[in-house]
Amino acid sequence: MAKIGFIGLGIMGSHMARNLLKGGHELVVNGKFPVPEDLSKQATVVADSTAVAQASDIVILMVPDTPDVQKVLFGDDGVAKGLSAGKLVIDMSSISPIETQEFAKQINALGCDYLDAPVSGGEVGAREATLTIMVGGPEKSFEIAKPLFALMGKNISLIGENGAGQTTKVANQIIVALNIEAVAEALLFAARSGADPERVRKALMGGFAASRILEVHGERMTKRTFDPGFRIELHQKDLNLAIDGARKLGIALPHTASAQQLFSVCVANGGKAWDHSAMVRALEIMANFEIAEGKKA
Repeated sequence: MAKIGFIGLGIMGSHMARNLLKGGHELVVNGKFPVPEDLSKQATVVADSTAVAQASDIVILMVPDTPDVQKVLFGDDGVAKGLSAGKLVIDMSSISPIETQEFAKQINALGCDYLDAPVSGGEVGAREATLTIMVGGPEKSFEIAKPLFALMGKNISLIGENGAGQTTKVANQIIVALNIEAVAEALLFAARSGADPERVRKALMGGFAASRILEVHGERMTKRTFDPGFRIELHQKDLNLAIDGARKLGIALPHTASAQQLFSVCVANGGKAWDHSAMVRALEIMANFEIAEGKKA
């Protein structure tokens, strides 16, 4: 069994760490960041990220954004200072594909391998170990990491070289955002027309419009349960990566841009920490009508 360093014990990372412990692995965590009480009792808690890397065979990161990864890896007490040749760094955060390639080169220069392995599936997927994991990096390192990935997820794919995993995650976030927008518009239309939006949602689940977004996030919209989940501010970060990448590639992503604007409406109304299914609130604000009112009609 491996000794695994895990940095980033937030909503998703804490569940992922628990699943690694259930698989029989030893866990080393950074005591400078909050550690859930149950994990602090089962893991080895060390002083900083450098100490995590020194004490571990494999280091996993699960932090919010590109600057966070850079700081954890290369800051004054970062992972890089604690690495020795032959170790493996796995970044499971969702960050810039371009920056990921640079991070990999710097870690490779220390004699270590690097995998970018962002995930999809949200808190439920992290808790139930059903995450989709999209991986970029060397195949030999992927084979080493695959048993660990199998403890955290179900759909595990090596896409290509470093950066390919992050590129796939950005594509995933485009699809998810546009599906949320489609479900939100449909339920708003149904409710404003006088139909019960929850009954409409259930009916649509039996047809070609059925989707995981309609199933899970559509229900959140009708039941008004907008606690994360996956925060709007994080999905905005991912769509910024898509829009910035599209600009550099010289392509247009018009509906990705419109989804980003709807998220911005939510943020402007105090919703940056709402679950991303709350994109429907932006449409409701513009319509001056909440879909829950459809049940009263």
